[in-house]
Amino acid sequence: MGCLELFDYLPQVYVYVKSVDGRYLHANRVVCRVLGAESEESIIGKTDFDFFPPAIATQYAEEDARVIASKHPLTDQIWLVPDSHGVPQIFSCNKIPLFDHQRKVVALAGVKRPYHDNNAQQGGHGRLLKVVQFVTSHYGSDIVVADLAKKAKLSPSQLHREFIRLFGITPNQYIREVRVGVARHLLETTQKSIASIAAETGFYDQSHLTRQFKTSTGITPTQYRRSYSPLESNAIQSS
Repeated sequence: MGCLELFDYLPQVYVYVKSVDGRYLHANRVVCRVLGAESEESIIGKTDFDFFPPAIATQYAEEDARVIASKHPLTDQIWLVPDSHGVPQIFSCNKIPLFDHQRKVVALAGVKRPYHDNNAQQGGHGRLLKVVQFVTSHYGSDIVVADLAKKAKLSPSQLHREFIRLFGITPNQYIREVRVGVARHLLETTQKSIASIAAETGFYDQSHLTRQFKTSTGITPTQYRRSYSPLESNAIQSS
């Protein structure tokens, strides 16, 4: 897979190859960074369930399974991918099955790239990207969908329809996913209290964060910190 090393030099492009049972066979540097791995060698043989909470890993696995079962590419799927600060950015994902000489699917390859690299502007969706940029910059503040609609020069119902059509989620779901994404990052990288993280990420209180977090990831913030925070692991080992 030597030629795949070329993708290490594309800073915002995610490239990976998985076996039919979901185990990583190759991943470029960007994928390793998102997975929190120091090198490609440390993730080979592992699955998304080793790196992501159950609800998110299940979504990835189910989409992979559709490509393998259909034996056809899956193109221009929208995924939210966290940046270095945990803020989910909108990416376009393409996956293809890989065959042996007998046309049996033996692996799957995927590429994710920033959505703004697509034909968003030609498609007239630049105004939605303005909404996306506003949410990712102001997630800690009170965000009202009606105000977002005004920024896009759409009615709230039009914004709702356009978000579902383009991104597969509603504006409110997108706001939740951005806030939960940042909360995940803070749970992994800081020892801030959950109440403090809730306030910082725009949730009403700790209970509100817990409910929304579990809806998004399948587990509570406390469970997430215990499972995915290196700080928590170090504290357990030293006690």
